[in-house]
Parts: sequence; C-alpha cells; structure tokens
Amino acid sequence: MERNKGSGPVVWAAIIAVTCLLLLVFQKMLWLVVPFLLALILYYILYPATQYLVYRGMSREVAAGWTIFLFLALVVAGAVFTAPGIAAYLVDMQASVEPYILGGLRLLERSLQALEARWTMLANAHIAETALQKIQNFAGSAAEHIEPVAVGIAAWMPSLLLAPFLAFFFLKDGRRFKRFLANAVPNAFFEKTLYLLHEVDQTLRAYFTGLMKLTVLDTLTLAAGLWLLGFHGALALGFICAVLAWIPYVGSILGGLVVVLVAATDFPDAPQMAYWAVALFIVARLLDDFLYMALTVGKSLHMHPLVTVLMIFAGGAVAGISGLMLVLPVLGVVMVCGETIGKVVTDPRLMARHRHARALRRRQASADLAL
Repeated sequence: MERNKGSGPVVWAAIIAVTCLLLLVFQKMLWLVVPFLLALILYYILYPATQYLVYRGMSREVAAGWTIFLFLALVVAGAVFTAPGIAAYLVDMQASVEPYILGGLRLLERSLQALEARWTMLANAHIAETALQKIQNFAGSAAEHIEPVAVGIAAWMPSLLLAPFLAFFFLKDGRRFKRFLANAVPNAFFEKTLYLLHEVDQTLRAYFTGLMKLTVLDTLTLAAGLWLLGFHGALALGFICAVLAWIPYVGSILGGLVVVLVAATDFPDAPQMAYWAVALFIVARLLDDFLYMALTVGKSLHMHPLVTVLMIFAGGAVAGISGLMLVLPVLGVVMVCGETIGKVVTDPRLMARHRHARALRRRQASADLAL
C-alpha cells in the first residue's frame, strides 16, 4: 500500500488561502469575533471548575450554570471594590497624562535641536520648530483623545457582554455540539472526525496557553531590562507592555512609546535613558518575534518558526490589526482541519471504505425495485 503523504504543498497552499480569507471575513465581524474569542478564553479557564463540579455529582448543565454564576459574582465583587479607585483615576487622568506628554515633547525637542546643531541643512529648515508645532497641533489636549476612546469602549461593551453568555453554552453544550458534528459525517470517516475535533480543541487550548507563557516571558524580559536601567515600577511597566504586545508590532510600538514617555518625564536631565529604553524594546521585539513567539505560541501550535513569522506579516497585510491578533489561532485551527482532510483524501483505505459503504447503501435502497 502506498504511504499516506497527507499534507503536501497543495494542502498547505489551501491552508494559507483559507486562513487569509477567514481573516478578511473576521475583520468585518469583529463585533462577534472579539466576544467569541473572549468566550473561548473563559471556557478554557473555567472548564476545570465545571469538570470538578461534574465529578462531584452535578449534571453538566447545573455545573456550567454554577461556574458562570460564581465567575460573574467574583467579577461584580471586584468591580464594586475597585470602582472608587478607578473613578478617582479617571478624574485625575488628564493631570497624570499631560506631564508625560510634555516630557516626551521636551525629549523630542532636545533631540531635534541636537540634530540641528550637527546638520546645517536641518537647522536651515527649522526642523525642530516645524515638527514640534505639527505634533502639538495634532496632539491637542489629552482629554480630547481620552473621550473618543472612552466612547469607543462604551460602544463595545454590549457585544463584550456576550462573552460570558457564550462561555456558558460552550461549557453546557460543548460535548453535544461535538456529537452533532460527528454524526453528520459518513461512518468511514468517524474516527478521523473525532480526531479532528480533539485536535481543534487542543490547538485552541495550546494557543491560549502559549499566549500566557509569551506574556510571562515578555514581562520578565522587559522588567529585568527596565530595572537594570533604574526605572521605578519596572515590573508593572513590563506587564503593561507585555499585554499591549498581544497586538503584534502595533502593541509593542505603543508599549515602547509609554516607556519612552516615562523615561523622558522621570529622567528629565538624562535623555540617554530614553534612548536606552528604545534599544531595550528593539532587543525585546527581536526576541519576541524570532525566539519567544516560536518557542511558546508557535511551539504550542506545532508550527515551524518560519511559518509563524511569515503568517504574522501576512495577517497584518491582509486584515490589519485584527489580522495580527487573529492570524495564529485561525491558522492553527485551519492547519489542523486542512492536514486532517488531506490525510483523509489521500488515504486509499478510507476512501475505499467510503465508496464501498455508498455502494451498499445504493443496493439496499434499490433492492425491492428489481422485483
């Protein structure tokens, strides 16, 4: 019997094409995709608790209900205790943000003036004055930019409330949905279908686990570098930047900008601190893209590091920021489906069983017609 080759170049071309197509579709449905992803994260976090209640004698429906209820109770309790602090922080946000913006502008002004002192052409063009004037006109006050962000978050809140609702039904009816899908395929492919559903579940679980590992590595790397540079609150800054890095490239730029603003404000007489912070983020970005990502998310999804890096670039080119965030989990699921379908289609034994079963069903259906 010929060896089952499974995933060849044709299968991988189809995997990449389907992934890009799904990213384009998901970009138009972010209002549903984002709560769906949050619901998946909640599902994998809360699944052990649901299983524990099931093993204690509860039905799956009751266990899922109690799990979601306790989770929402904890969220509400946390919101009640933290609401006064958050409200006070929002009131003082403008006063706390503007000094860092001014510190960043001062750093930029000193840097441009130093360039003008070395390059006569830049001095004749008044590059420092022109650039600062345009930045100030664009930036305006901090409140003008905080208000649209707050409005955008408020607009997204109704869709985000779908996450616990979807997570409840994932916990309650997840196995029933798997049985529904398994019963819809021909009997010859039943084993492969069960394998496919298991692998998709393991792939998504591995992705979110890898993402948490990546966050820990980024936090430790950035916190260690910032601590060596003498930053206060290095661990908190590192964690904020690591969470922002969930958005590949764009999030890292935002995190680097935050640290540069902090350096320019906390070390006004040492502009080299901001330059060292930029160098640190360049090193962290290189480690993240070419080492950490491959060792955590890429390894969890059993992807080659080259495929991981190239698909991140492809996702950003196809669907922008949403593509950067979604490309790896989507690629992981499509890869599992494509490889499994490729193995089925190229397996002569399975295809022979399927053709034989169809022939038997046709003969059985027409047995009384020959009389």
